[in-house]
Amino acid sequence: MSYIRSKLGTVAAFAVFAGVFAAVALLCGVPLFVLWYAGAVCLAFGAVFITVDYLRFRKKRAVLDRLMDEITDCADNLPAPANDIERGYAALCVRLHEELSALRVQESRRISDMCDYYTMWAHQIKTPIAAMHLLLDGEDTAQSRELSEELMRIEQYTQMVLCYMRLESPQSDLVIRPQSLDAMIRRAVRRFSAQFIRKKLTLTYEPTEASVLTDEKWFVFVVEQLLSNALKYTPQGGITITADAESLRIADTGIGIAPEDLPRIFDKGYTGCNGRTDMKASGIGLYLCRRICTTLGHNITIESGSDGTTVTLGLTCPKVDFAD
Repeated sequence: MSYIRSKLGTVAAFAVFAGVFAAVALLCGVPLFVLWYAGAVCLAFGAVFITVDYLRFRKKRAVLDRLMDEITDCADNLPAPANDIERGYAALCVRLHEELSALRVQESRRISDMCDYYTMWAHQIKTPIAAMHLLLDGEDTAQSRELSEELMRIEQYTQMVLCYMRLESPQSDLVIRPQSLDAMIRRAVRRFSAQFIRKKLTLTYEPTEASVLTDEKWFVFVVEQLLSNALKYTPQGGITITADAESLRIADTGIGIAPEDLPRIFDKGYTGCNGRTDMKASGIGLYLCRRICTTLGHNITIESGSDGTTVTLGLTCPKVDFAD
């Protein structure tokens, strides 16, 4: 169909010329059978020409269709141009490809430099954070406890930066092996023990002796992020952690999540009604949790209502996707 559309102008011009030729011939008294004979010969040669031209068109079109996927790597396999106009278009394609390749290399270097800088910054900031922890450990006042809690929040945000940079990196530091679920949960809960005490929230958890095939560091990060969110939006009541061989559930008695926010709660940068009210949410925490769970092969779901929120992590044997 595209070939016919490309030749409509030529066909129209040929029809006009043939009509003029036939009209002049008839006016000059040329016998009708002569016109029919001349028309048949022209149609035969035209059919041969159109067939050859169509085959060339199909071949060139096939090459262009194939190059649609390969043009990002190389622009040297363009079909041979048939005239000056096509040669001009081919030269333009090569020029655009060269400029695009140069821009991609430049952008790749810029992103790599930015990743290196933020990774270095995240590692360097750990030194003053550790020093401040040591200074605050020597005091036991209401102010020092509050400062320690804020410092822990800074440390958590720094860890989120490192996590985000590592997820965007093509290299992976995953170490998948059987891990004690109780040990990982205790490690995460211990980190927020001061906040549980300060907010007077209860923690309900019974050890399960279950084992999970996962990466300890990344799994603990997810649990810590979920506990952090639960503590942030639970003014009273408590948090309940239940687990078995197939799933881990973290339920709170907090303010819950608006129904219209649930479908987008894992979107990057989406804070929802609670986040816009709180003005401190970044919309990155749950996005990172989903990315990590997808990489580890664990599914994550959230249910919420007026009586609180429940997050469920699937603990089935993961199919690790290192390329995500």
